Amino acid sequence: MATPSMEDYIEQIYMQLEARGEARVSDVAEALSVLPSSVTKMAQRLDREGYVIYERYRGLELTEKGLTFGKKLVRRHELLEQFLRIIGVEEKNIYQDVEGIEHHLSWNAMDRITDLVEAMKEDDGFVQRLKERQSF
Repeated sequence: MATPSMEDYIEQIYMQLEARGEARVSDVAEALSVLPSSVTKMAQRLDREGYVIYERYRGLELTEKGLTFGKKLVRRHELLEQFLRIIGVEEKNIYQDVEGIEHHLSWNAMDRITDLVEAMKEDDGFVQRLKERQSF
């Protein structure tokens, strides 16, 4: 089972691979505000756990397991952002709020939030009524 820290690294590696086609230790370190040596240690751990292919002096690659999990982590983050926007959380707070809660929700809770976000997006009137309530 991945720890919150492992999840952050996998998510960041996945996002860099999607955006640039490569994930370098230095770029992951910069994005996560950690030392490159920390990324190397975590990459070695993720390699042992079967999420990453780590070879010294090469970019980081995700295994099939890592790709699948990385995609799931990015989707979780996006869904939580959508949910917070829909319920009217101020944009300046959304990223920090998501970072604060994403690792503390079960996947079952995420499934229910996904259902709720989808239902709210389908019901245009719901979002409008919610916005009207917030203006008071």
